[in-house]
Amino acid sequence: MTSTPYVRFSIANGVATIELAPPEKKNALTKAMYDAIAEGVRTAGLDPQVRAILLTGQPGIFCAGNDLGDFLERSPVERDPPLPPFMAAMFDCPKPVAAAVTGLAVGVGVTILLHCDLVYVSDEARLLMPFVALGLVPEFGSSLLLPRLMGHARAAEKLLLGEPLTPAEAVACGLATAVVPAAEVVAHARRVAERFNALAPESVRETKRLMRAPLAARVRETAETETRILAARLGSPEARETIRAILEKRR
Repeated sequence: MTSTPYVRFSIANGVATIELAPPEKKNALTKAMYDAIAEGVRTAGLDPQVRAILLTGQPGIFCAGNDLGDFLERSPVERDPPLPPFMAAMFDCPKPVAAAVTGLAVGVGVTILLHCDLVYVSDEARLLMPFVALGLVPEFGSSLLLPRLMGHARAAEKLLLGEPLTPAEAVACGLATAVVPAAEVVAHARRVAERFNALAPESVRETKRLMRAPLAARVRETAETETRILAARLGSPEARETIRAILEKRR
């Protein structure tokens, strides 16, 4: 895979790095970016030289969720969320995925962490899932996985009310592995990813598969249901007016 202006892809010392790189939009994801990330994950998964994948963003910004303008501008025919190929790439990835959460993480910037194997969060990070505030619904299997991680009541606070999740809370509930100083989080995650160079790749692959297998079918089914409902919500007057108000700074 070649890098794009908004998603940088590189391989060094056994680690494929996928870096979100449009800071002017706080790394908000467009359809083109979803497609590029999915291609990067698939490419790394097939490359025998790659032992692990590192997903990261820019200093202070990991991912601000979906580019709402990109969603709003698409025609009804094109309005289905660009999530299925992206989710499939993450679900099917046989290699360990480490995330360095460099700062703000919103929406899919948080839910993608549920599908990473090692998650290192900057001590300055702020994690938000404001789906309901946007007139939308959770995605990427989060309506199943978050309640399992933190219990229904705490998940409801995050998913229904959109209350932020602190780095310490992310570690306490099992969403993240550790909190790391902001200046060190990418380097730390990279060092951890490089440790897979010394481990038997088939053993790593099978262990990851075994860990994910018990919930794999339910996660896929939930994600498919979420995506259908999300597509309907994106076309609803309620959600479209909410998104317009945010883009026009009326909210």
